[in-house]
Amino acid sequence: MISLVARNTDFVVVDKPAGLNFHSEDSEGLVVLVKQQLAVESLYPVHRLDKMTSGLVVFALNKPTAQQFQTLFAERQIEKFYLAISNHKPKKKQGWVKGDMVAARRGSWMLSKTQTNPAITQFISALIRPSERLFLLKPTTGKTHQLRVMMKSLSAPICGDARYADSEQAKQEDRGYLHAFAIRFELKGQSYEFVCPPKSGQRYLDPLCTALIDTWAKPWPFFKA
Repeated sequence: MISLVARNTDFVVVDKPAGLNFHSEDSEGLVVLVKQQLAVESLYPVHRLDKMTSGLVVFALNKPTAQQFQTLFAERQIEKFYLAISNHKPKKKQGWVKGDMVAARRGSWMLSKTQTNPAITQFISALIRPSERLFLLKPTTGKTHQLRVMMKSLSAPICGDARYADSEQAKQEDRGYLHAFAIRFELKGQSYEFVCPPKSGQRYLDPLCTALIDTWAKPWPFFKA
């Protein structure tokens, strides 16, 4: 069963498990599973998460609402916040990361110094323990692999990320440590805020880490334009 966070007549918010494909590949993906679970004829994805990423996903339940969400995303009217953990020291502990995403080998991406159509992310971080740091990430844009590439560009690849971190070290992790933590938007004149802490991963569930996550339970005030 996929955990339901919220549902109304226009949309549903779910908590995607880590390691589950968004679309069906070798087995049924998140879209199919949610559609079956809700017993609805139509389900409209308005954004997506990578297989390794857990957390909040919004699906529209009708086409007009899906179109409204598309407009909100295009106009950057939806705020999203992610949690990531790295066991490497970052080049900087907070601030902005901006740069064009350039295709690399085997489906990977890399961050360029150019800014023609840049991926933009703001972030803060806190030390969990020596050599382990928790990051709160707020992407302004929604590029493929944006946060994973951004973390690598900081010399702090995400723990368990087999594509952008050391593949042998990634195999030792119980999951990829990227989680869609919170989302905030206004739809049809009503404001919505959803926050969902991670429910899996030894690093996330460590008491030192959960204590830090609790301090970010309302993430919006930590970021200024």
